[in-house]
Amino acid sequence: MPFLILIVGLLLALPVLTVFGAWLALSPESWAQWQHLASTVLASYASESLLLALGVGFGTLLVGGGCAALISLFEFPGRRWLDLALLLPMAMPAYVAAYAYTDALQFSGPLQSGLRQALGLHGALWGDVRSLPGAVLLFVFCLYPYVYLLTRTALAERAAPLMEAARLLGAGLARRVLGVALPLARPALAAGVMLALMETLADYGVGSYFGLNTLTTGIYKAWLVQGDRWAAAQLASVLLLVVMACLMLERRAQARMRFASSRAGAPGAAGRHRLSGAAALAAQLACVAPLLLGFVLPVLVLLRLVLLEAQHGEIGLPWQRFAGWSLTSLKLAMAGALLTVGLALLLAAVQRLGSAGNPVWRLVVKWVVRVAGLGYAVPGAVIAIGLLLPLLWLQPVWPALVPLLTGTSLGLLWAYGVRFAGVALQAVEAGYARIPSSLDESARLLGTARFALWWQVHRPLLTRSALAASLLVFVDVMKELPATLVLRPFDSDTLAVVAYQLARDERLAEAALPALAIVLVGLAPVALLWRAMRLR
Repeated sequence: MPFLILIVGLLLALPVLTVFGAWLALSPESWAQWQHLASTVLASYASESLLLALGVGFGTLLVGGGCAALISLFEFPGRRWLDLALLLPMAMPAYVAAYAYTDALQFSGPLQSGLRQALGLHGALWGDVRSLPGAVLLFVFCLYPYVYLLTRTALAERAAPLMEAARLLGAGLARRVLGVALPLARPALAAGVMLALMETLADYGVGSYFGLNTLTTGIYKAWLVQGDRWAAAQLASVLLLVVMACLMLERRAQARMRFASSRAGAPGAAGRHRLSGAAALAAQLACVAPLLLGFVLPVLVLLRLVLLEAQHGEIGLPWQRFAGWSLTSLKLAMAGALLTVGLALLLAAVQRLGSAGNPVWRLVVKWVVRVAGLGYAVPGAVIAIGLLLPLLWLQPVWPALVPLLTGTSLGLLWAYGVRFAGVALQAVEAGYARIPSSLDESARLLGTARFALWWQVHRPLLTRSALAASLLVFVDVMKELPATLVLRPFDSDTLAVVAYQLARDERLAEAALPALAIVLVGLAPVALLWRAMRLR
């Protein structure tokens, strides 16, 4: 078992170790290439990534934090259904929304065409949506639920009772909100913004489709266009350092959230300030706007494209090919979910049942679990580079290994395991947290072996957590684009890859069907969140 856990830890850590280890293998020519990279495009990649991150960070803070404050601290008509509906943009991948808004807002799109015809105008009514400001707005309305969900939970736990106490002491509404509630939510705001930034920096679909020069798009240009694996590894290491800094800040904010949490439940409507008239209407509009822009309008645009293609398309919808893409996506998603959840169950069980071992063993298990949790923060581009580089190094001494893991489902599943093990492990650990340690002690006093303890006691109690973890990983694999784009088998495409390729070729009507299918699958984890919020 110790040897198996070490192998698992090495496989999960390999992409990160490879990216940083590539610096140790630099030749004088590669170092010269890095200097050329630093003097030409690195500043452009870094500056555009920084501007994108700053815009998304500020926007998600404003939209997500503002909606959370309105929902948690005020009572107005429609607040209850908006509380759940504001999570819907979590089902909308940013690259899918990019395809929808490009079709709707471009020069020949329905909105500009209708306005020109109605108003008798000529020429473009606004600039191209495929720009840095357009990408910022797109990410804000797709990623604000990260900030909204964490901030809403924090405000519901502590803010309303303290605001009521401040009201009894004579504080006005503005002072209660700005001086009491929002300072308590600062750790949650910071954690949500960091999660949104990690998703933004890891994105490839929007950056590539909008023609942005970010670190992620630079990695793919260096690897696939220029054929320079060293430049790709160097850019990947820079991106990984930035993402790791965001992850450290997010974990620090999460720790502060736990420190500031309260056992008191969320207050009822009596603990919220009731709005009426124009104030209630303004609150409704402020909450409805991000929901419309982040989910409803992109879905309507995709549905319009699908219907137009079905009615007036010259070649018709490719139903047979769509069935093949869907089947490939389902197979990979199911295999990835089974592999990743099985890995998470193994690590969580060893951590729980091996806690009484020697200190070295506990340290090894703790290190492996941390490495598994880091994977979700590692961008898919970095994982792809980190898996391909060692194969190139081993090709002279082990030629059979490269075709086994390059362009095959096995290599792709490896990448999914690295990428999403943290998601599955978090869900399984949450299930273990609900199993009291007294059950383990009672079973051991009765002479139950460790495997029998897991099979007879832990496994039945972890069934729901394992199913939830499988669903989350399944949906994440369906939406994953960067790693799938590079590592997928040559004779198969997934819905995400096909939607990206069709949109890149300006075949937006054909891209709408696979994109809409991805959105429908993404509704599953949102339904889980709805259920959890109602139970609370």
